Amino acid sequence: MKKEIKNYVLVLVLILVGQHSYSQDKNFQIYLSFGQSNMEGNAKIEPQDTVAVDGRFQVLEAVNCPELGREMGKWYTAVPPLCRCKTGLTLTDYFGRTMVESLPKNVKVGIINVAVGGCKIELFDKGKYESYVATAPDWMKGMIKEYDGNPYGRLLEMAKIAQKSGVIKGILLHQGESNTGDTLWTKKVKIVYDNLMKDLNLDPKKVPLLSGETVHEEQNGKCASMNTIIATLPETIPNSYVISSRGCTVAKDNLHFDAAGYRELGRRYANKMLTLLK
Repeated sequence: MKKEIKNYVLVLVLILVGQHSYSQDKNFQIYLSFGQSNMEGNAKIEPQDTVAVDGRFQVLEAVNCPELGREMGKWYTAVPPLCRCKTGLTLTDYFGRTMVESLPKNVKVGIINVAVGGCKIELFDKGKYESYVATAPDWMKGMIKEYDGNPYGRLLEMAKIAQKSGVIKGILLHQGESNTGDTLWTKKVKIVYDNLMKDLNLDPKKVPLLSGETVHEEQNGKCASMNTIIATLPETIPNSYVISSRGCTVAKDNLHFDAAGYRELGRRYANKMLTLLK
């Protein structure tokens, strides 16, 4: 009887191990990115952004884009757009390019970008998103609908697919414009971050959160005052880091970065991440 129990336990353990032993490549670094329009990508994609993209930099498509020949949940070389089918250049473009340029040749980088222009951080709170969506403007609901009404859920779904191939090494955030002046923003971000850690079985000591500033006051940023709140994020999330937007060029609306600004901001995210990896 004891022998039968031991054999049963052994079989059960092997089954459980088998369920989690994906062909996971430890040299495939995965980065989750989310936020609002500056993460979505507001600048026009220029010819220089579509050529010479290293195949080691990949994007996991988070929506179906038949016009791009892409299917949700599959990996592709990270030629922009990297968010949805018709979004623009984003900071993740040059985050990934800078990463693969600097990492050993046997290391790949994958990005998952789920972002919704104009949204508050509450959209990514799995406990509050439904009430937020209910009162969202119609123009925003169209974008949210592309994620089946639940952007956090889609990010989580894609992240679990990505974990079968690689290892999640960091989380990139660019959001805050729609929460300008909200002193509870850091705590709201922590809720989302903590949920990701729990839902994906990640160690917060090993998975940093990088959060970028809004358009800087030096560039007359309309939401620049939010940067004083963003600066306090490491007080709430110990393994978080603020990426400066100072000097990053901007669009005429003083809310979004232009293409050159996204390139520079993306490089800054990457340089910080590279430092943390070392």
